Amino acid sequence: MSDVVSALGHASFDGFAKVREIGPIGMISLRAKADLPGLAAAILAVVGTAVPAQRQIEIAGDKAAGWMSPDEYLLLLPYGETDAALAAIAEALRGQHHLAVTLSDARAVFRVEGAKADQVLAKLSPVDFATLGPKELRRTRAAQVAAAFWKDGDGFTVVCFRSVAGYVMGLLSHSATKGSETS
Repeated sequence: MSDVVSALGHASFDGFAKVREIGPIGMISLRAKADLPGLAAAILAVVGTAVPAQRQIEIAGDKAAGWMSPDEYLLLLPYGETDAALAAIAEALRGQHHLAVTLSDARAVFRVEGAKADQVLAKLSPVDFATLGPKELRRTRAAQVAAAFWKDGDGFTVVCFRSVAGYVMGLLSHSATKGSETS
């Protein structure tokens, strides 16, 4: 079996905010209607959280469940746990209409950290960071590509397609360059 590698080999950049790639992370896209019997039990069994409300993320240690659309949830967990998680979802939702697939190798994940981390993303995304809630997950764009992010601790976690990881790292690094922050 091959060794698992992140998209950019854990690239990092230190500017007025720290930018670093943190993958690989296990990710599952779970498509199911919010009122599906067994959905809450499936999410609880896999990541230990409640079903997230609209545009929210529920975090439990190194696992999380994020609302992506009215019938889609992003489950985050340690990379090596996705196969067991898919089996648990299949068991909890047996006979129910749903779709669960692993996205781990199709995505790249970054952390933007520091007191002015929001300024890095504000330059790239059409989001009012003054109104961004503490558990709010935003599906938007970073310059020209699709991205999702949420506040976590002293920074933000950013998810994008693996195919544009280099572009996103360049955007985040350029945006975090010392001297480009506002006061």
